[in-house]
Amino acid sequence: MDEEKSLLEEVEAGGYDSADRPFDFIEENAETALLCCTVPEVREKVSAALNSLGFHISEASDARDALKKMRFHVYDVVVLDEYFDTGNPETNDVLAYLQGLSMSTRRRMFVTLISSKYRTMDNMAAFYRSVNLVINPKNIDSAGVILKRGINDHVAFYRVFHEMLKKTGKA
Repeated sequence: MDEEKSLLEEVEAGGYDSADRPFDFIEENAETALLCCTVPEVREKVSAALNSLGFHISEASDARDALKKMRFHVYDVVVLDEYFDTGNPETNDVLAYLQGLSMSTRRRMFVTLISSKYRTMDNMAAFYRSVNLVINPKNIDSAGVILKRGINDHVAFYRVFHEMLKKTGKA
């Protein structure tokens, strides 16, 4: 726990460095995705799926890199391997950071957890882990279809909420 705090505090305390920004320039309303996965086969398949869905993709090399990228950009989609830069999925620094975000920021993101412990699209597991979707690596070949369905469900679920925020000037 102290290690997690120190990593989060270290990233938050760091000064501004333009190299930490994930994108130099992207067009207005472009959708972005952060990919946090160290398994090459899984990373390639998820990256191809996100690319086919039209996302601008940023890949993190480790938890520190991911936290730095999220410090300056709110991603539309985050795909996170439960073992990303950790030996224990219960102490995943990136997931801990995402769980600690304010609800208004978190609702703008679609977080997918790649986990071998849970079944794909297990809603109770997703709720338990504070993510929107779970993908089991056994189903990674269907990542594009699974992500598309999950993202579409998320957009439909929060459509009215986001429209009301825009109408009231809070978005």
